[in-house]
Amino acid sequence: MTRELTELRAGVVGTGFIGVVHVDALRRLGIDVVGVVGSSRERAEAKRIAPVYESYEALLDDGSVDVVHLTTPNHLHYPQAKQALEAGKHVVSEKPLALTSEQSGELLALAERSGLVHCTNFNIRFYPQVQQAHELAQSGAFGTIWNVHGGYLQDWLQLDTDWNWRLEPDKNGDLRAVGDIGSHWLDLAQFVTGLEVESVFADLATAIPVRRRPVGEVETFTAAGDVQREDAPMETEDIAHLLIRFRSGARGSVVVSQVSAGRKNSLRLEVDGSREALYWDSEAHEQLWLGHRDRPNEILLRNPALLEPRARETTSLPAGHAEGFADTFKELYRAVYRAVAAGGPPDEPDYPTFRAGHVENVLAEAVAQSSREERWVEVET
Repeated sequence: MTRELTELRAGVVGTGFIGVVHVDALRRLGIDVVGVVGSSRERAEAKRIAPVYESYEALLDDGSVDVVHLTTPNHLHYPQAKQALEAGKHVVSEKPLALTSEQSGELLALAERSGLVHCTNFNIRFYPQVQQAHELAQSGAFGTIWNVHGGYLQDWLQLDTDWNWRLEPDKNGDLRAVGDIGSHWLDLAQFVTGLEVESVFADLATAIPVRRRPVGEVETFTAAGDVQREDAPMETEDIAHLLIRFRSGARGSVVVSQVSAGRKNSLRLEVDGSREALYWDSEAHEQLWLGHRDRPNEILLRNPALLEPRARETTSLPAGHAEGFADTFKELYRAVYRAVAAGGPPDEPDYPTFRAGHVENVLAEAVAQSSREERWVEVET
């Protein structure tokens, strides 16, 4: 029997920047956030966002919790997702789904056998203009897609004093810029175009070989201030240049950087087809540029009245009333919780599942191998 969304209950693991975003999005949908788990009870209680569980196990033991949201450091995603599935909970996990493709493949198989709803949190798919781009591409409006290119640029790690747990390979994984933000670009390029990556050639670089690490803990996107520091040699990349071949024959390229001054969160995607082209930038997310050869180009502003039906479903506000980053989480969870309310995943999920997370793990390993061996690397199907 289908339940109402407002009858469903969630537990959120992790109370940092993204954990707070998850809680906010769920409450805007009317989902009851029963409680949260933090790295410590004291830190979780200091956020004052929801009641605090004593432990992750206590959350899983709570029979009233339908869905578990994982917003913890990357190395915890695999064991925590596995525990949640084994406890019979639906799972929303931040990316990466795991630190290796072997782990993510195991989670995917477990999730698909379980009949539970499973989601990898590629929220950027849920900007309305991205949904519109997807619908146009799938309709054939752009013709044969030849070229997919762009970048994902940020500056939050530009200084040698900038620090976050993502700089620690044991917590984050072997890839940093690619794993953290490049994965979003790669997922988005495939989602919009419907194309699969066949092979990659990667050139990775560490612009800041030694950073000044605070002795104490600091949160993402917070200044450490005047604190005691120590030298920390870096093992992961600040910059990545990737060449891509898609199975269709299309070509692609992307520049990924966490050290680009002035770029706060700029994901740029451009698609060139035999009929038309498109361009979208997350820092101007209300606009979708459509390129033409024989008539004026267009800039489509987000307007529910002008969007394709499926894209229109992901937007709530009238034209001229900007929707943003936090709204993408809300719309992603609307799709996920519809599936939970219906009792399980639909045959064709309209949200990114653990399969999308596994694809990104496979791609990440191909990127790392390509950079080490300085050659093209085929991507496993």
